[in-house]
Amino acid sequence: MKLLLDEMYPPALAEALRADGIDAATVAERGLAGRSDPDVFAAGAADGYVVLTENVADFARIAAERLTAGGHHPGVLMALSCRFSRRPSGIPKILEAIRAAADEQVQDRLVYLQQRSR
Repeated sequence: MKLLLDEMYPPALAEALRADGIDAATVAERGLAGRSDPDVFAAGAADGYVVLTENVADFARIAAERLTAGGHHPGVLMALSCRFSRRPSGIPKILEAIRAAADEQVQDRLVYLQQRSR
């Protein structure tokens, strides 16, 4: 899975994902900092990236519009802020949830990441 981290995520998360063997890039690394959500989604999709975001309202709509128009996309992973912290202490939990989702078929889907029950 190639993963494009939306602007709210720190570079440390991309580094942790890469250390775990996941091809991850931040919006800033891809030259998309400050761009609109439709631009981020389109650029990610064009390069085969699944987008990781917590922005349900915009990315759910953008992904649905792409499918309604007959297009496809690599997928969107939603990490709701009420479940996952973007702070350094939250990186292990989001990393674990992404690992679990990496085995799923996410193409053309919106997948809400889940915390593992303990």
